[in-house]
Amino acid sequence: NGFGRIGRNFLRCWYEREDSPIEVVAINDSGGVKNAAHLLKYDSMLGTFKAEVKAIDDKTLSVGGKPITVVSNRDPLKLPWADLGIDIVIEGTGVFIDGPGAGKHIQAGAKKVIITAPAKGADIPTYVVGVNADDYDHDVANIISNASCTTNCLAPFVKIMDAEFGIVKGTMTTTHSYTGDQRLLDASHRDLRRARAAALNIVPTSTGAAKAVALVLPQLKGKLNGIALRVPTPNVSVVDLVVNTVKKGFTAEDVNTAFRNAANGSLKGILGVSDLPLVSIDFRCSDESSTIDSSLTMVMGDDMLKVVAWYDNEWGY
Repeated sequence: NGFGRIGRNFLRCWYEREDSPIEVVAINDSGGVKNAAHLLKYDSMLGTFKAEVKAIDDKTLSVGGKPITVVSNRDPLKLPWADLGIDIVIEGTGVFIDGPGAGKHIQAGAKKVIITAPAKGADIPTYVVGVNADDYDHDVANIISNASCTTNCLAPFVKIMDAEFGIVKGTMTTTHSYTGDQRLLDASHRDLRRARAAALNIVPTSTGAAKAVALVLPQLKGKLNGIALRVPTPNVSVVDLVVNTVKKGFTAEDVNTAFRNAANGSLKGILGVSDLPLVSIDFRCSDESSTIDSSLTMVMGDDMLKVVAWYDNEWGY
């Protein structure tokens, strides 16, 4: 539901995984078939989609020869999920992120809903792959949240840090690429800083990503907070986390070794470690949720630790 940045990234990712057990059946996009086909095929960040994309008629999109139904309705209650036999709705509009809103998909006939954003309300559980996804109970939760891209970057390596060194408290800054929620030119916005031209400014703004880590790692409740700096780049972001630790007397290499062990073990494919002097664009289309920049890991005194991690805030999510 919704065929914006995350929706189109999801479809491309699904198409490229030949062994995927998922079948994409329908897209709800307010722009219609022609618009959906064009923006899927031609993408300023991802380049031209290698699959053949065609608008068959005003209700059908073909991707690599596979027909996908396209509907255009802003009211989830009126979507044909029951008629189409929909099992899972990827709720990617950023609008229906609470129980009553996302629940409309269930009322329309879907069995499950995954919200691609932080959910509003304590009744919707949050899961992050590599952190607590194994706790998901299919028989209990019909609506879940996949948290934000920043929480998906932060939580995996924070899990390792807490397990290996113990986190007392910490603060995070994400230097984050601009998003569609910002303004191309100065214009009205409920957040006066986001009202300013995204491509011309560093825009400080709030983020709940650090606090949201506690939704998947409850032992860290009240221990983490942070802010975001939106910058004039279209994609790829970087988290800078500074924490005080329980354990004392360790080195930066001890920390990086813990990350490497996880990246080669329990978090393989989710956490990466880079030893190269790279910049943001080098992490575009990175599959990992987060990639530690090992050369930037720092230890101050005997109990202060700084870790920097890159993430593609679209594809990696």
